[in-house]
Amino acid sequence: MSDDPSSGASSFVDWDLAERVAIRIADRAPFSGAHYLDGLTEEFHVHTSRAEDLVAATTGLRSLSGNARARVVGRDDWIRANVASMQRLLRPLFERLDDAADDGTDGDESGAPSALTVRMGGMELGVVLGWMSTRVLGQYDLLVVEDEAAEDQDIVYYVGPNLVALERRYAFPRHDFRLWLALHEVTHRAQFTGVPWMRSHYLGLVQSLLDGAQPESFDLMASLKGLADKRAAKRSAGGGGESGVAGSGVLGAISSPEQQVALDRIAGLMSLLEGHGDVTMGRAGEGIVHGADRMAGVMADRRRNASGVTQLFQKLVGLEAKLAQYAQGEAFIGAVEAYGGTALLDRVWEDPSHLPDLGEIREPDRWIERLKA
Repeated sequence: MSDDPSSGASSFVDWDLAERVAIRIADRAPFSGAHYLDGLTEEFHVHTSRAEDLVAATTGLRSLSGNARARVVGRDDWIRANVASMQRLLRPLFERLDDAADDGTDGDESGAPSALTVRMGGMELGVVLGWMSTRVLGQYDLLVVEDEAAEDQDIVYYVGPNLVALERRYAFPRHDFRLWLALHEVTHRAQFTGVPWMRSHYLGLVQSLLDGAQPESFDLMASLKGLADKRAAKRSAGGGGESGVAGSGVLGAISSPEQQVALDRIAGLMSLLEGHGDVTMGRAGEGIVHGADRMAGVMADRRRNASGVTQLFQKLVGLEAKLAQYAQGEAFIGAVEAYGGTALLDRVWEDPSHLPDLGEIREPDRWIERLKA
């Protein structure tokens, strides 16, 4: 294999096409001009540094990896960064898929995908990334790195056009909104790099999910049909349209029972971290960020009130489950602190075994009973 990040992956997804489609979608959204980024980088260096101090004072968590690096990007650069990181992340999986294809017989029974399938995969991925690039405001993600040779890169991304669009639409005070946003992203960095074992634990969960993927499961079109069939069956049984499991969306449709266990563990962790991020941004900004209650209300409505095509799309790709993590995580934290205060909640940072699973997130009393002693 070559050192090209896309090596081993190009035969299953047309990454170049995915990037082009995503950027084309992103360019149609408002405030796409480069001039909207003027001055934002310098401003977010200041906000990010201040946010780190505020989060440390509020939570006791401070990164062991030094200061964060703030980076303000346009939608196109956000897309490129995420495409490149997806290629690196999925390379081992695609290499296994390549090996499985090579083991197939010649002709129609070969495991190799057709050219049409490869292009369809690229188009579908491009639509997902393009749509997401118009929604995301900030991102701290261990899986998004500039150079795979450097493992511990701590870049906090801010998508300039989206935050400008949102603050203008709702007339948010610019300084307060940007500091408030920085508080959330910096909290995630503190969680992952201020808790010594969190980074390796999370990456290990992701790796276990990918290791469990079987070659025959990678059929996106079949997965979409399977997802639709599952939802139709549940509706006909009177159970509503939701599966109630972590792996809703395409990933849930293709996951094996072993992968579902990994998905549930990841979902439990992310619910905790997302809820903790929202709680912390409110507490750290109290008395400092003006209008935080209104901003929080707008963001909550933005998450809840997607309608029409947007809502359908969120369900299809599993983003609806992601949005639910905020509310579930906040409810868990509220229940734990109501029983034992922040001292009990802080036990989650002591050891991986103290993390709540998805069931405990939904039923906090179970976690409280396990950890209160």
